[in-house]
Amino acid sequence: MGFRFRRAAARQKGQYRFADLGDLPTQSKQGTKNRKLIESCARGILAEGAVPIMIGGDDSTPIPFIQAFSDHGPLTILQIDAHIDWRQERYGEPWGFSSTMRRTSEMAHVKKIVQVGMRGMGSAREEEVRDAEAWGAKLITAAIIHEKGIGAALTHITAGSPLLITLDCDGLDWSIMPAVTYPSTGGLTHTQVTRLIQGAIAKARLVGFDLIEFVPKNDKDGIGAFTAARLVCNVIGSLANR
Repeated sequence: MGFRFRRAAARQKGQYRFADLGDLPTQSKQGTKNRKLIESCARGILAEGAVPIMIGGDDSTPIPFIQAFSDHGPLTILQIDAHIDWRQERYGEPWGFSSTMRRTSEMAHVKKIVQVGMRGMGSAREEEVRDAEAWGAKLITAAIIHEKGIGAALTHITAGSPLLITLDCDGLDWSIMPAVTYPSTGGLTHTQVTRLIQGAIAKARLVGFDLIEFVPKNDKDGIGAFTAARLVCNVIGSLANR
């Protein structure tokens, strides 16, 4: 899958500018090369004073994306996902999917990690949960959001802090986002996710956003694509209103 980058620039003379930079020429089984492309492109966008928005790829792609913000810390990460992704490695690969937040926690410019939407079997093994909590990650399950609302997550977002949101499509409920690899019921609703994004952007300062793990072949009647597009539009609109 290609990676499409968009950048949302700051208002100038009362206008909000937006640019679509197209797809990166990534290649299957070329992880090291792909990571360099993602990080380089994101750094270039940041150098222009814009907000990079990345769409596409599996849940390892936020690793180089987040690394590109090394000069923009101390960074708060808001991850919306069904899984916590704290594995040290998977099948011998430390830079692949399931290790995203573990690698993120090792970056000096990342100060806080808030993880929302976890649920179901396979989210994490016991030792990974312990490691995440020992580092200081805030784990807010989907069940907590359903019971207490998005305030349970927003309370952990530091006001005015640089904020990067990484959204794995399986954080949403399967009924509205079937286009995922590992579907799990009991996920977040469209309203919960949009309100969470809006609330986080209103409280902090969004510096980057990615939407990942969208699997077109598993989409049912285009429901997932429609939901994903609306979420990205919501992010763009929230930036413009800011």
